[in-house]
Amino acid sequence: MCGIAGFCNPKIDYLKEKAYWKEILDNMNKVQKHRGPNGQGKYISNGCGLAHVRLSIIDLKTGDQPIIKKFCDKNYTIIYNGEIYNMMELKNDLMSKGIKFNTKSDTEVILMGHLVYGCDFVKKLNGIFSYAIWDDNKKILYLYRDRLGIKPLFYTVFDGTLIFSSEIKGILQYPGFKAKLDKDGLCEVFGLGPAKNYGKGVFKDIFEVLPGHFLKMSSDGLKQSVYWKLKSKSHKDSFEETVDKTSYLIYDSIKRQMISDIPICTFLSGGVDSSIVTSICATELQKQGKKLNTFSFDFVGNNINFKSNDFQPSQDRPWVEKMTKFSKTNHIYLECQNDELIKNLYSAVDAKDLPCMADVESSLLYFCSKVVKHNKVTLTGECADEIFGGYPWFHKQEMFKSHTFPWSMDLSPRKALLSDETINSLPIDDYVKNAYQRTIAETPLLDGENATEKRRRELSYLNIRWFMATLLDRMDRTSMYSGLEARVPFADHRIIEYIWNVPWEMKCPNGLVKGLLRKAAEKYLPHEILYRKKSPYPKTYNPNYAKLLGNMLCEIVSDKNSPICNFIDESKVHRFIKNPSDYSSPWYGQLMAGPQMLAYMIQINYWLKKYNITLV
Repeated sequence: MCGIAGFCNPKIDYLKEKAYWKEILDNMNKVQKHRGPNGQGKYISNGCGLAHVRLSIIDLKTGDQPIIKKFCDKNYTIIYNGEIYNMMELKNDLMSKGIKFNTKSDTEVILMGHLVYGCDFVKKLNGIFSYAIWDDNKKILYLYRDRLGIKPLFYTVFDGTLIFSSEIKGILQYPGFKAKLDKDGLCEVFGLGPAKNYGKGVFKDIFEVLPGHFLKMSSDGLKQSVYWKLKSKSHKDSFEETVDKTSYLIYDSIKRQMISDIPICTFLSGGVDSSIVTSICATELQKQGKKLNTFSFDFVGNNINFKSNDFQPSQDRPWVEKMTKFSKTNHIYLECQNDELIKNLYSAVDAKDLPCMADVESSLLYFCSKVVKHNKVTLTGECADEIFGGYPWFHKQEMFKSHTFPWSMDLSPRKALLSDETINSLPIDDYVKNAYQRTIAETPLLDGENATEKRRRELSYLNIRWFMATLLDRMDRTSMYSGLEARVPFADHRIIEYIWNVPWEMKCPNGLVKGLLRKAAEKYLPHEILYRKKSPYPKTYNPNYAKLLGNMLCEIVSDKNSPICNFIDESKVHRFIKNPSDYSSPWYGQLMAGPQMLAYMIQINYWLKKYNITLV
C-alpha cells in the first residue's frame, strides 16, 4: 500500500516556481510517510503536481512511483495506492493488444489499461485502490476510488485548485488552506461519530471521493462520475447452487488476495470469519511448504475481569487455540495494557485525522504496530457480518423496525455530557435523521418484494454504506499508520454483488445467523468453530480503565481553555463519572458504552487542539 497526494489547476504552470511547489509536495509526503516508509516520489508539470510514498509489497525493485509513460507520443503519469488482485489477467489482455511493460507492478497495468480502454477500464479492476492519472497533453487529472471505498481519498477545491490526499492531513499541508469546522461538522462529530456521512470529510470544505466514483479535473472544472453501484435483481439459484457459488467466491477472493512478494499473515480471533480466511491461507501456503503466521488480540487481565454478555458471549482464546491447532499456524498472542490503550487514543486520532472509535481503534492501532514487526501484509475477516447479516440489528425486532441507524438508536447517551447550549444550538437530531433518510432513499429496491424484504435491503444497504465503511476506515488507518497492509477478502465486490440479491431465508436458513456463510465454509473449518456464536472484537474489562479515563476528562474540563469545554458541561461530566451504571448501554455498535464515551470526548479535545481547528 501507499499514500498519494497532489494538486491540479490547469491554469497554473507549476514549473515556473518548481522549488516552491516541490516543497509543498515534500510536505504532503512527509505527513503520510507512515503509509509508505519504503520510498517516495514527486512529479511536477504545467497544471499538476503529484506526490507518492511507497510501501513495497509487489515488484520490490521496479515498482517506484510516479510512473510516467509515453503513449501515442503523449505523456501520462500515475500515482496509486492499493492492490489489484486480477492484475495478471488484465496484463495478459493488454499484452495481447501489443502493450509492452517496463515493470512487474499493477500500477503500470492500471495506467496502460486506462490509456487503452479509457475511463471504463476501472470497471475491470478487482482490488482495493485509489489512484490519480494525469494527462499532460489535455491537462486533465482523473481521481479514482474503489467500489467499496476500502482505500481512502480526500479532496477539496481551494481558489480553483483541486487538492487531494489519501489522508486529510495531506490536504492541510497546502498553503492557505486551514482546518475549519461548521455546524454540519459538529453534528457529524457529536451525532454520527465515529461514523461520518459518506462523501464528507467532517472538516469544512473537505470531501472524499465516493466509493465507486471518479473525478475529472480540467479547464472546465471538476466533474464527478459513478462507475459502480449495487443493483437489485431476482435471485435464480437454488440453495445448493447458492452455497456452491458463495463457497467459490470466498475461496477465490482469499486466494487472490494472498498475492505478495513478501510473506503474508492473518488476524485470527477464533470467530468464523477470520477462521475461514486463516484456514484457506494456511492450506494454500502448506502446498508451498510454508507456514502461516497468525495473530490474536486481547487485553491484560481480561481472563480475570471478563463477564459474558449478549454482545460477547465467550472469550476468544480457547477458540484461537483450536484454530491454530487445526490449521497448524505459527501463532502469536498479543495483549494490550491500560497505559498503551490510553496513549494510543491520541495516536488513533493522528492516524485518522478525526475522533474515532476510542479504545476500539486505539487498541487495533497498537496491535498493528506489533504485527508489522513480523509481517507487512495481513488478511482479515472484516465485512462478513455486514454482508451476511451477522449483527443483532438484522435479527432483533426493535432494531429491525427502528427508523434510524440501528447501531445508534438512542441519541440521548451522545448528549449526556453536552452542555444545554450545545444541545440547543446544534440540530443533531435532524442532522442524523436526514443522513439516515438519504441512505434509505438511495437503497436499490426490487419491485414486488414485501415490506419485510424491503426493510432487509435497507438494513443491508445502511450497513454497507455506514457501519462497514467505518470499520474499513478503522482498518486502513490503524494498519497503515505502522506501514502494515491489511486486506479484506470478504469485501470483494463480486461477493457483495452476489450476496446482495440472495433471499434472507438463504442467508439465514432456519434462523441461523450467517447460516449461508457457515454452510459455504463447511469444507474449510471444523463444525465447532464454524458454528460458534459470534463474539465481536475484544475490549478491555479492566475497571481501572474507566477510572483512568474519568480522571483524565475531569482534568481536561477543569481547564477552561480546553477546546472541549465549548461543548460539554463540567457538572454533567462529574455526575456521569459518579454513576457507572450509566456505562452499560452501547451508544455506537456493540462495544462503545460509557468508558468509550469518556475516551471519545478526550479524543475530540485532542483533535480540536492539535489540528488548530477554527469554528465557523
